[in-house]
Amino acid sequence: MGEKMMKLLEKSAEEMGQTFRYRLRNGLLTIADEEEACKKPRWAYYFAKNVKGADIRKCEERACKDPWWAYLFARKIEGANIEKCEEAACKDLWRAYWFAKNVKGADIRKCEEVACKEPVWAYCFAMNIKGADIERCRKRAALDEYWAQRFTRDIG
Repeated sequence: MGEKMMKLLEKSAEEMGQTFRYRLRNGLLTIADEEEACKKPRWAYYFAKNVKGADIRKCEERACKDPWWAYLFARKIEGANIEKCEEAACKDLWRAYWFAKNVKGADIRKCEEVACKEPVWAYCFAMNIKGADIERCRKRAALDEYWAQRFTRDIG
């Protein structure tokens, strides 16, 4: 009975095929998977990162539909269009800060404009981003008493 059940399971598995996630996790993706990969920002990023010969522009287009994946795309994918990824990443305060901090070629002023909309990120920006406009960050951090005090204590 056990052997019969095993053969039935094997046949079902063959008929069902492999999911995109299965192929990705097991290093089985090919260029033929690109269309499916570019249906979601996350998969587009992983496809560009893991499949030699991937259409970087096509994957980038989809990855840039989400600020997190746009940030990672710019940071990790060789040949990424930094300006395009930055535009997408800067739709989110947190991603704007990390983009400025970790992506070579980031437009510090543009990222700062977005990140400094919240006092916490204004503080972080002034504290950690080389070339930050300290006075601008100070003004934004001053909107919250806690961050204003930390700013004065840690940055001056």
